[in-house]
Order: sequence, then C-alpha cells, then structure tokens
Amino acid sequence: MPYRAWFQCISGCREKYELNEVIYQCKRCGDLLEVKHDMDELRKHPPEYWKRLFDERYRRTEWPYGSSVWGKKELVCPNVDNKNVVSLYEGGSNLFWAERLGREIGLEDLWIKQCGNSHTGSFKDLGMTVLVSMVKQMIAEGKSIPAVACASTGDTSAALAAYCAAAGIPAIVFLPKDKVSLAQLIQPIANGALTLSLDTDFDGCMKLVREICSKNNIYLANSMNSLRVEGQKTVSIEIIQQFDWEVPDVIVIPGGNLGNTAALGKGFLMMKELGIVNKLPRIVCAQAAKANPLYLSYLNNFEEFKPVKAQKTLANAIQIGDPVSYKKAIRVLEIFHGIVEQATEDELANASGQADRTGLFSCPHTGVALAALMKLIQKKEILPHEKVVVISTAHGLKFPEFKIRYHESRLEEVTSRFANLPVEVPPRYDVVMEAIDKRLEKVPV
Repeated sequence: MPYRAWFQCISGCREKYELNEVIYQCKRCGDLLEVKHDMDELRKHPPEYWKRLFDERYRRTEWPYGSSVWGKKELVCPNVDNKNVVSLYEGGSNLFWAERLGREIGLEDLWIKQCGNSHTGSFKDLGMTVLVSMVKQMIAEGKSIPAVACASTGDTSAALAAYCAAAGIPAIVFLPKDKVSLAQLIQPIANGALTLSLDTDFDGCMKLVREICSKNNIYLANSMNSLRVEGQKTVSIEIIQQFDWEVPDVIVIPGGNLGNTAALGKGFLMMKELGIVNKLPRIVCAQAAKANPLYLSYLNNFEEFKPVKAQKTLANAIQIGDPVSYKKAIRVLEIFHGIVEQATEDELANASGQADRTGLFSCPHTGVALAALMKLIQKKEILPHEKVVVISTAHGLKFPEFKIRYHESRLEEVTSRFANLPVEVPPRYDVVMEAIDKRLEKVPV
C-alpha cells in the first residue's frame, strides 16, 4: 500500500513523529498531536474511485475491509499490516429516520446515527480498533508494551477491554468509583481487564493514568492519543455513504472530552480535500450544563477556555470539566460555523424519554444532544426544512438505572414528563380490559 500517515503537532512547530512511536504530545512544545496523511498520494485517485471502493467493501467479508472503519483503511491507518488489524466488525451502525420524533419537535428530516449499535455498545469501538491494532503492530515490530491503559467514564474502558481481549494484550482501566453504570462496569471486568475503581472523578483518573503510562511504558488509550480520532472520524464518512454521498445540513454530537467533535470535523475536511463532498455541515456540540467548559467558552466567542469542576450529571460519560481535545474541537467548530449548546438534567432526561416514546432507546448523552437540538429549533438557529443528524453515542441498555429511575420519577432535578410504569392488575378479564380501555382513551386517533 503506497499510502502513509504520521503524527504531527497541532501547533506552529509542526514536529513530525512516526505512528509506531509511543508518543502523545509534541516533544518540542508539549501540544497535542494529530495524524496526518499523504494527501498528494490519496488525491491521485478521483472522488468516484473512493466512493466505489468504499461501497464495494461495505459490510463484506474480505478481511479486514468488511469493518466500516477498515473498509476505509487508506484514509484511516495504512501503516498497520492487515495481519495485525484487531477488528470486531465495527461500524455500519443504523442511520435511523426519526420521522415521528422530528414531527414532534418541528423538523421535517431528522435522523439518528445509532453508534451504540456496535460490539461494545458505543462509538468508542470506532477509535479503539485503530489504537489496539497499532499497538499490535508495534509489538510485532519488537517494541515492549506491557499493557494498554485508559481512564474512563465507562464506554472507553469497555471498548479497550474488548479489543485488548481479542488481541491478547493486557488492559488496565481507571474508573471513577460509583460514577459509571453497573452495565458499563461489568464490561471490562467480563473481558478480563484490570479494573481499578478510584475515589475521584474522571479528571482525577486521567491525571493518574497519564503519570502511570509515562513512567512505565504502558500505552495510553485515551483520546489525547490521536490514533483514536482516526477511527472515530469514519462516522463522518459512513453518514455520507449512507446518504448516497450527500451531506446533511446539521450534525449534533454530545461533547465531553471533545475528541469526538474533533474527529467528526476531521472526517469531513478530509473528504472535502479529496473531492468526495463539496460542502460541509454545521456541527453542534451539546454539553451537559453541569460539565460545560466548551459552552462557556463559546459564549465568549472562544476567546479563552477555562476548565471547570464538573458536577455530577446523569450524562456521566461527558462529566468532564477539563477536556484534553478542546483546541482541536474549537478549531473544528470555527471552520464549520459551529454552535455549542447545553442541556440541564431535566432537559436531557425528558428529551431521552420523549425519543423513547417514538421507538428509540436513548442513552442520557444522546438526551443531551436531543435537548440541545430542541432548544436550537426553538431559537430558530436550526430551521424546520434542514436535514439534521444526531449522533447517538451509546446504547440505552448500558444505562438501565437511568431508565428505571426516570420512569419511577426518582431522578433529582427531573420532572419525568414521559414516565410509564407497569400497571398492576389482578388476572381478571374485566379489570384488564378496564386498564386497556383507560390507556386507549388517551391515544389520539
């Protein structure tokens, strides 16, 4: 394969490093790195070549191209040999036409990209397949990497544990104690990862895992490692592919550590440079009001960015007050004429509850995105005729406590407007029919 990619500093020094080097920040200035591709080589093929190639590979069986990430290998990570790819057939998740929900909130064309319909139940699989494959490549080249580690609020740890288990590489996960759902906690445990429960928040876990990795040659798997971004950016390409290569008007995505916002933009910019698309969507980053440093920066036109102390929120995966990828995310939002909106606990819970009533089963983070969308429609910043895609980052089944407590009206700061509890009745025809008739009376004809 004639294509190649490398790490490059995102700042002015433009330092370059090989992808098989254990490095996360520029040695000269300390800023974050990003993966750069040989675009001159990629541009030797016209846009139609790439569209046809990706369509021919999509969900087929030739290894590893049936994966919707590795089916775009040339644009993702050409440096990994196919024999070292660690894939669980990720990507290819449903693009759900939310016709009924769209009508209810005032949109003619609403779609939900259900990234939670994946191997471990979240979009994190898209990035983790690339990172763990690169680790396997480095080990095959003779590098000593005893383990791979991450700090997590749940989904990253699940993805890391699964991909490392498939590769036979030890995994270590740092989780904030009592701040992840039981469904999320059991995933790394079941996959054999060393699971460390720390009495701190995500930012505290992140600080410690960075120290552990830097001093012990353990490979860091958090999103400051830009290999993750390369896999996550394929959601952009996949959305366009599923729309027969047409670009929607707006994409709404939840934002925590902000690597996903950066990845979304990077995918579109790469497609535009290759001529695959000729326009860019607006990107909306949605934050929980209790963990909203990017939103606060947006209110000040991004003139400054200050970390905040994240408060406890139902959207625990984005309960992050000091996101490592904020520079990358701000750069994307400025290019894409982006918007940042926030959602309160009541807004995110009820947005999720309303979406569920139309056939979805939304995680709280998708609730943040939906609530932000509803607010922007009311503000007329998103118009009824626009085609809008909401990125659903995880499967609702990973958050059973959130769902149960919502319907039992036991969530703090939330008035459950769409609660729906079981109706207990004796096993008698007349009583059962009375309950049915009572419910059907409320259903509009």
